[in-house]
Amino acid sequence: MLKLFEYNWQVRKDWFEWCQDVTQEELLKKRTGGIGGILHTLFHVADVEYSWLRALQGKPDFTEPFESYASLEQVMELSDRFHEEVRSFVTAWTDDMEMKVLSDVYPNGEPINFKYGEIMRHVIAHEIHHMGQLSVWSRELGKAPVTANFIRRGLFG
Repeated sequence: MLKLFEYNWQVRKDWFEWCQDVTQEELLKKRTGGIGGILHTLFHVADVEYSWLRALQGKPDFTEPFESYASLEQVMELSDRFHEEVRSFVTAWTDDMEMKVLSDVYPNGEPINFKYGEIMRHVIAHEIHHMGQLSVWSRELGKAPVTANFIRRGLFG
C-alpha cells in the first residue's frame, strides 16, 4: 500500500510542476466534472487524504475552505504541510491496522463503520480518479497530461 501512496505523491508533485506553465485564470476556471477546476481539485485531493488519515488517528478534521488557498503556491504549501503528517502515518501502517474500525455518523444521525484498510484504499483510489480528471482538462488546454504510469517512477529502487 505504501508504494501506491508514494505513487500518488509523485504524481501530485508532477501535476504541481505541470501547473507552473498554466495561468492562474486557467487554474481557477470552473470545469465540467469534478469538484471545480484544476487548482481546486489539487486542493481537494490533499484535503481528503489528510482529513481521512487524521480521522484514523482520532484527530480533528481539516475544514478550511479552498478560497483560503486559491493560489498554486498556497495549495502546494498546504499539500507539503499535510504530507509531513500523512507520510509518517502511512509509513507506520501495519497489517494489524487493516480491520480496525472507524465509527462515524451520517448527517441524518445514522451510524456507519469503516475498516481502516478500506479507508486507506479509498484515499488511494480517490486521488487516482481525480488525476484522471486533470488529464482530461490538460488536453482541453492543449497540453500533455502528467503520465499516469506506475512503472519507470523508481518506486522499487
